[in-house]
Amino acid sequence: MIYLFESKLPETKSVYFGLRSIYGIGKKRSFLICKKIGLSLNLKIKDLSSTQINQISKVIESSGYILANDLRRLVLLSKQRLISIKSYRGLRRKKGFPVRGQRTHTNARTAKKIR
Repeated sequence: MIYLFESKLPETKSVYFGLRSIYGIGKKRSFLICKKIGLSLNLKIKDLSSTQINQISKVIESSGYILANDLRRLVLLSKQRLISIKSYRGLRRKKGFPVRGQRTHTNARTAKKIR
């Protein structure tokens, strides 16, 4: 079991898809990390050596990405800021309505469930 940045990496998946399980790393960042280290995209996480795991963590730390709990906190603070300044988006978020202009006459079910 490998833990990186407060998330468990699935051992049966490849490195490319496994890194995407870390909150804040998507397709492009995962590809760039694998490319910097020189790892094959098809290499499984269970086949990584300890030096390769250390290299992955060093590359992620040196690149300055905001990940995991820091990113979650940042997103939450930005949502709270919108609510506190009473912007249109903040009011919609507070009421539980769709924020980005979606239709509400019949299709606002998902936004109301999230609330």
